Amino acid sequence: MILSYIFCTVLVLLWLQQTTSAQVAVGAIIDGTSRAGKEANVSLQIALEDISRKADQRFVLHILNSRGEPALASLLAKRLIAAKEVQVIIGPHTWQEASRVAEVSNKGNVPMFLLADVTPIWAMERWPFLVQASVSNQDAQMKAVAAIVQSWDWHRVNIIYEDDTDSAFGSVIPYLMESLQEVGAEISNLVPLKSFIASSLSAELTRLRLQPCRVFVVHTSIKLAIRLFQKAKELKMVEEDYIWIVTNPITDFFHSLNLTTIHSMQGVIGVEKYFSTSSLRFAEFKTRFQKKFSLDYPEEGNDQPGISAVETYDALWAVAHTYGGRKMQVAKDTATFMDKMSSVHFYGLTGRVQYNERKLTPSHKFRIVNVIEKSYKELGTWSKGLGFSESIGDNAVYNSSMQSLGQVIWPGQSLYAPKGWALSSSSGFWRIGVPTIGMLKQVINISYDPQTNNLTFTGFVIDTFREVMARLPYHPPYEFIPYNGTSDSLVEQVYLKKFDGVVGVDVIANRYKYAEFTRTYTRSSLTMLVPVQSERPSRSWLFMKPFTKAMWLLILAITIYNGFVIWLIERKHNRRLQGSATDQAGILIWLSFTTLFSLQGGRLHNNLSRLVVVVWLFVALVITQSYSASLSSMLTVQKLEARVSDVDTLKTSNATVGHTRGFSGKYLEEVLGFKAINLKSFSSQEEFANALKTGKIAAGFMTDTYLKLFLAKHCRSFVAVEPSYKVGGQGFAFPKGSPIIADLDKALLEVTESGKLRELEDRTIGEERCVGVDSSSDDEASLSIDSFWIIFLFTGGTTTCSLAIYVLDRLKESWKHHK
Repeated sequence: MILSYIFCTVLVLLWLQQTTSAQVAVGAIIDGTSRAGKEANVSLQIALEDISRKADQRFVLHILNSRGEPALASLLAKRLIAAKEVQVIIGPHTWQEASRVAEVSNKGNVPMFLLADVTPIWAMERWPFLVQASVSNQDAQMKAVAAIVQSWDWHRVNIIYEDDTDSAFGSVIPYLMESLQEVGAEISNLVPLKSFIASSLSAELTRLRLQPCRVFVVHTSIKLAIRLFQKAKELKMVEEDYIWIVTNPITDFFHSLNLTTIHSMQGVIGVEKYFSTSSLRFAEFKTRFQKKFSLDYPEEGNDQPGISAVETYDALWAVAHTYGGRKMQVAKDTATFMDKMSSVHFYGLTGRVQYNERKLTPSHKFRIVNVIEKSYKELGTWSKGLGFSESIGDNAVYNSSMQSLGQVIWPGQSLYAPKGWALSSSSGFWRIGVPTIGMLKQVINISYDPQTNNLTFTGFVIDTFREVMARLPYHPPYEFIPYNGTSDSLVEQVYLKKFDGVVGVDVIANRYKYAEFTRTYTRSSLTMLVPVQSERPSRSWLFMKPFTKAMWLLILAITIYNGFVIWLIERKHNRRLQGSATDQAGILIWLSFTTLFSLQGGRLHNNLSRLVVVVWLFVALVITQSYSASLSSMLTVQKLEARVSDVDTLKTSNATVGHTRGFSGKYLEEVLGFKAINLKSFSSQEEFANALKTGKIAAGFMTDTYLKLFLAKHCRSFVAVEPSYKVGGQGFAFPKGSPIIADLDKALLEVTESGKLRELEDRTIGEERCVGVDSSSDDEASLSIDSFWIIFLFTGGTTTCSLAIYVLDRLKESWKHHK
């Protein structure tokens, strides 16, 4: 009996020892006040039930509530390791808590399955027992955000992120900045927010509201995001023209938000972690989760499981696969633990789960969602390397643009994609400054109507600006405001926010301190303008000037040729045309020049010679009349030439030089080396012209636009002298960093390439256009063969035909005589 009792006791002890050795204690630290913590609590209980039914290993689960306090989370981790002797810890969801727990678990050689979504790269190296159990791929997600920005052609972006001392959100920002730069988007503002300082939130949003960029990318926790959008709603920043894009730490909890929060986020676009909900296993889990969650947390309005529930459930199963089996012992060293983690793979709730180098295989796919009315809808997905798609699977069609996903509801219930920026103006109109001081009214003219008390703005610059604005893809209202001051001070008004834009100013480097400029719409050069004086041509050989040398040679040749043909035809009938060779040569030359004037029709005996003479008479009449007209013109018209030929002459003689108001004077002094005392500025075309005529100034300098118009009116009094000096042309000025610059540059190109700018320029010059000063050379003034080649061909051809007929007749006569 005693032996039987001892034997039974030994068996019981052995069984208890085996049972105890097979038991795995698992600790979980969650924030029971957060949605992620509540979902994790329910998921862990459901997972424990499933593991107990299907696995050989016995698990004991200890769930502790940190209430979101990092210090408390650290104490709970120590308690779990010391008092509960846990062999693994799951959680928490925030990096502030996770960093404290990881430090404790690493010292105790206890693996920690981290559920925080954002983890710094250095964390895995610092704590070798740390396992990333969330599907985190921040690099890919930031590329998805950049793809959204690129889809709508937004060029500037504000980034708002959470930047507490222990936060890891800032570690993701380099990925976002790099991704945005790859698609050509610039960062207008990088705004770090402190979750515990409410005043900074209001101040930063107010500052951003006053700036033109309207695209906001938000990467914060859900708690800070709720406060952020409530404040943005109060400041009327979630309305038309605004764009808000949020990342998965916010989007993953859209399903849990109340109506008040949803109302403050209308039109927001979100990038959400993708997980499949089509499997039967997930459907079963969802039913059990909803039932238990609604019982445990009736205060929560929505009982749908999110990504937190899925990742927590799979995390406990990963622990079971790592430590499951009667013969498997708990890892107590880094090498053994890492070796086991490299081989863990199983099918989780939504598909295959696999760990590689202590990290859950990251996802390259994200959902794109849009907050609408009381909830949100899924627009489609974005996949790394593929793009956007409305569906998933083998038949999915991918596109690089989000516009392929269909209609988006933007803030303010707008159906049209915002342009991404806005110029702030209290009046609702863009205030465009226009200089009142100008030399030519054709360029800018401001007239006042006393009856209507209105100002009218006209001129080349105004017409060009209106044409450009009409070609923008949007039509912002604007009004012209006159400004009586220098061009430099006018541009400075943009910097001082007195004007939203400025027209009629030159693009100069030092003005970029106050504004940013579009491409120029006028040629950029400064040219010297001087009076002209008369030049009488040399009289010695003036009689030869009406015709070019080639023309004279052709006249001589055709005259001799005609004379020869007439002599040949008429010599048989006229004794004077017969004789010795010397006599015949003299007669031939004499006949060439006197036939037209001394031989009458009755003295010619052959019709062929008469035909030659008649045609030659007509040609000679044309030539002689042209010669007389050209010679008369040369005798009476005076040629004009510039009084001053170069800049060096002006500087050497200390001559006074005029220029238009603006940057020209500074350029003449600092670049070309004129003395300031010798420079005089003009704001009136008449004053400028009168000063040149009377000799008050020896020369003047104007930019291309003014020069064309000035010479169109005074084309016979002044002449432009080369070389021209490259300077900045005219452009439109807007605030620094203004996104409208890119759109205006594109519109300006369209105006130029369509020929509209040239049409506006021609219309501005109008009827005052003229050829200008006659600066042609003597050869260009002389008449050339080009003007007479047809009549020369006519007379030459007639003479040749007559000669040919005469020769044939002579041959026939010779043939008859021979027979």
